[in-house]
This record gives sequence, C-alpha cells and structure tokens, in this order.
Amino acid sequence: MKKKIHVPLLLLVFIAFATHAQEISSQALNEKSVIHARRSFPEFYRMLSIPNDAHQPADIEKNMQWCEQALAQRGFGSRRLSTGGIPLLLAEKKASRATKTVLIYLQIDGQPVDPAKWEQASPWKPVLKEKTADGKWVIIDDAKLKGESINPDWRIFARSTSDAKGPAMAFLAAVDMIREMGAEPNYHIKVILDFEEELGSPRLPTAVSKYRDELRADMLIIFDGPRHISNQPTLSFGARGIAEITLTAYGPRTPMHSGNYGNYAPNPAFGMSRLLASMKNEEGLVTLPGFYDGVTLTDAEKKILSEVPDKTEEIHRFLGIAQPEKVGATFQESMQYPSLNIRGLQALYVGEQARTLIPDKAVAELDIRLVPSSDPQKLIGLVRQRVLEQGYYLLDRAPTEEERMKHPKIASMTSHISYGAFQTPFDSETGTWLQKAMRRAFGRDPIRIRITGGSIPISPFVVTLGIPAVSVPTVNADNNQHAENENIRVGNYIDAIKTFAAILTEKL
Repeated sequence: MKKKIHVPLLLLVFIAFATHAQEISSQALNEKSVIHARRSFPEFYRMLSIPNDAHQPADIEKNMQWCEQALAQRGFGSRRLSTGGIPLLLAEKKASRATKTVLIYLQIDGQPVDPAKWEQASPWKPVLKEKTADGKWVIIDDAKLKGESINPDWRIFARSTSDAKGPAMAFLAAVDMIREMGAEPNYHIKVILDFEEELGSPRLPTAVSKYRDELRADMLIIFDGPRHISNQPTLSFGARGIAEITLTAYGPRTPMHSGNYGNYAPNPAFGMSRLLASMKNEEGLVTLPGFYDGVTLTDAEKKILSEVPDKTEEIHRFLGIAQPEKVGATFQESMQYPSLNIRGLQALYVGEQARTLIPDKAVAELDIRLVPSSDPQKLIGLVRQRVLEQGYYLLDRAPTEEERMKHPKIASMTSHISYGAFQTPFDSETGTWLQKAMRRAFGRDPIRIRITGGSIPISPFVVTLGIPAVSVPTVNADNNQHAENENIRVGNYIDAIKTFAAILTEKL
C-alpha cells in the first residue's frame, strides 16, 4: 500500500491565504469599506485637528509625528529623509514572496487659512454638515457617523479634508481593512509623504536624486486629487507642471495723493494692466509667440480625450460661466496646452480701505501650467521678452535711486520652476493593473484622464527614478480645496477606502 501524502496544514493555510488575498469581491469591498470608514472617522478627525499650514514648521512637525505613529501601528517602518528643510517621510512594508515594489505618494500639508471666512468655529475643528432644501450647509451631530445608516452626501468640513489628508486617512483605513480580511498585497509597499507640497515641494527634486536607492520602485501611484466632475471612478495618467513668476511695476517712491499728483506721477497699476493685457487676447489665447509650440494632438489622442464623459453645460454651471476660453476645442483638449494665469494682483487698497492714492508699485503673481512638451525656461523667457518689448527697464530687485531717475518705466521679475509635467500611457503595465483593480471595485471601467489641469510634484520621481506614474483621485470635485470651507463628501471617502483596498489586493 502506498503511503498517503499529506499536504502540511501550514501550506494549505498559505495557499488559501494567498488566494483569498487576490479574490476580495466587489460586494465584500462595498460592505467592509463602509465598516472601516465608520471606524476610521475618529482617527480622521484627530488628524484634521492638527494645523498643517506648510509655512509653519512647528505644526508640520506635529503632523509628521502623527503620521509616524499611525504608520507604525499598521506595521510600517519609517524614516525621515533629510532635505535641508522640512524632511520627507518614507515608510515601507514588505510583503511575503513579493518581487515588485509600488511607491505611493501622499501629501499631508495644507494651504493657509483665514478662519473668519469659514462657516464653523475653526478650520481645524472638523464638523459634519448636511445640505438643506434651500442649498445651505448646516452642521449636524458628528455622532451620526457612528450610526448604521450613513448618508453618502454628508460632508466633513475642515482644512485638508480633500487636499489631501482625506486620501491619506483612507489609505490607512484600507490597510486596516485588508489586514482584518486576512489579505495583503503581493508586492512591497513604499510610501513617500510630502509635507511641503503646497509650497511647490521646493526640495523634492534634489531629495529624489539623493535618495534614489531608498525610493527605488517599479511604479508610482499618487493618492491625490479630485475625481472627474461626474464623480465617477477616475484614473489620471498625467498632470501639468507649474512655474511661478512675480512681476512688479514701479511708480513713485511712495504712494502719492491722487489730487496733488494725479496727471503727473505715473500710476504703475495702469502700466501693469497694459502689460498683462498684452499677453492674452479676448479669446483667452496667450499671444506670446511660441507659447504653444510643440503641442500637437493626433486624431487618436483627440478620440481618447473625447471618451471622457464631460458635459459642457454641467461644467459651465459648476464654474458659473457662460463661455469658456478658446484654447482647445473641448475642456479635455484645453488641459493639454500650457496656460498663463494671473493668480494675484496688488496695488494698494480696495473696499472700505480704498484711499485717494497713486500706488508706489503694482505686483502681479503669475503661474504657468506646463505640459510634457513645454520648456519652462522658454515660457518664462517669453514673459520676460514681453516685459522688455513694452519698454520696461527690467531688474530682479527693487530699483535704486539712480535707476529711478534714469528710466521712465521700471519693473522687476523673479521666477521659479516648481516641477515639470508627466504623462503615462494608458496601456502601460501600471495603467492596465490599476484599471483591473478599479473594475473589480466598481464593476465598470474608470474614466481615464490623459493629463489633469492641476499640478502635483511627480515629475522628479518619473524622470530621476525612471518609473511610470498614475494618479488615483478619489475626492469630490466641488471640495473647495485651497479655499475656505474645504470639505470631503462622505461617500467619496468611503469609495476611497474601497478603491485603495482593491488596489492593495490586486495581483501585480
């Protein structure tokens, strides 16, 4: 008689575990994501209660310590990567028998706040709100988040709910969720946490180069950004980069009385207005020669862009406009081109503080959104050339007394390139893998965005590490990020947990 061969119990358990790790159904993802959202809300509230203005290093340190503790509780080892300023935080968790590594990018810092403009006690004290029949948001009891019935249209209001502590907390909740379900990724995870994103991540390119070996991975996923305006599951395969310019036009040495010196002392606000107006025409097209050079869209690319289910009237209603600018035939096409934006203007006072003065200077803050074919130095140079063509004596500082007496039109200009654009093919390994995970989570293909309009500091990873990158946006498009009353829709937070859990359990 042949001796029976018994498969060791441990091996059977491993086989069952390895299989289960890749076979969490859509139904299970739905049920468990709600449960773990409910469990995570208290921790999310504590996270949101820590001020995270990137200009305040002491507050950022508190956020970093919170993240270190939260990651350690979930089995991640972490270390700070020195940058010469606020460090990056790199966390890592290895998977058994894995051969590939996925790098995940999370942003923790937030924009400054003006508490007086928030419709709650504090931007750092999260509140739950419900929309009334007349369209107003009213505070309701946070205890409702503990109940069995959660309204997906409720919203949590606080700074960084959507940009981007919400996605970060959803990721942590997803890790808890799959661990409870006995699953784990079949790849190693590295998580890089950025605490200076809202400052343009000025030290990131150098840090990525310095810590190339520590950051090495097969692909990069960005858990940040809003979904398509339809709020359907979305993948973004690229993002525009950004460069900033500060222009200053100078007038009299100090603000002067407009009665005593009007018609004599030149007003720099008028000069700045003429200068800026010369850079764009009435249709919104940048008039700097060569600004759009290198951007061509093939018929195949236009077809891909047309597959995004944009509704023009809905977009116009969302923006509150009657007619768009004429860069590109559609919204998606417009995002494929570089843009020139006036993000701020200043020349003395307005409103109740307005005074009868001629300004001493007028300041314009500009940003240029970059696309993969853009040369940022060239585009900045085009702006510089236009200033010179308008007859300005151009400096990179305030003028001296001698210069004031010699030149009738004086301006200064400084610029900074934060980071470039990136674009990953839809049919790349990363794109195909993520689309499969999204189909399992939601039962349908996600909307695929070729390049989003917003900028994220990812190009240093793509260029230096030589890896593809794809964004997995999850928050509601109408989240008021960077503005007062920032919020996250509860249903989007739950979907974010489901999305990240599906990705963590999708075989790579």
